[in-house]
Order: sequence, then C-alpha cells, then structure tokens
Amino acid sequence: MSKAGFLDGRMMLRRPILVAGIVDVLIAASSGLPALASNAEQGKRLALTYCAKCHAIDKVSPSPLKIAPPFRTLHERYPVGMLEESLAEGIVTGHPTMPEFRFDGDQIGDFIAFLKTLE
Repeated sequence: MSKAGFLDGRMMLRRPILVAGIVDVLIAASSGLPALASNAEQGKRLALTYCAKCHAIDKVSPSPLKIAPPFRTLHERYPVGMLEESLAEGIVTGHPTMPEFRFDGDQIGDFIAFLKTLE
C-alpha cells in the first residue's frame, strides 16, 4: 500500500468518529434538557431576594401578598419556560403592586430551573 493510500485510510477512519462527535453535541444541545449552567439553588436565591416579599416560593406556604400567586402554581397556568422572554425583557404585569424587574440571561436559566423544582 502506498503512503498516500495509508493516510487516506486513516483519514477515512477519523471522519466517522468526528461526525459522530458533532452529532452527539447537536443532539444534546437540542434535546430540551436544562442547560448545564442552570442552577436551581441560585434561582431560589433570586426568588428569595426579589420575589418572596409577595410570592410564596415553596411548596406549601401561602403568599405573603394574597393577590400574588404562589410560584408552585405557575406551571398550572402555563409552562414556566414561557417566562424566559418576559424575564429578559422585564416583567411589567402580574399583580398590580408588582415592580418591574429584569434578569440577566444566566439568572433566567437559574430562575426557571428553580420554578421547575416546584412543579
């Protein structure tokens, strides 16, 4: 076998491995699984800091502000993942006394991960 034929054979063996690796990454990225960077504990800290004055942020307590829905019931109204855009652009609705606020991208993932722990 010539040197060129040997190298071509090695390259042919590497291509399927490389393609398989790329396919695995694409499948993992599009699988709908939460991002690895999302941290539900950090999301809970955000809820404690920004939301707990009005909303119940656990699985049993009533909301301190009666008109503020408990976070554990949000998934009954709509998929909590739908909140991502609102959290990024700034939530301006909710209950009448709710202040406008906006989360950064990594905070949104953390907050959504926390809300999903309450479902």
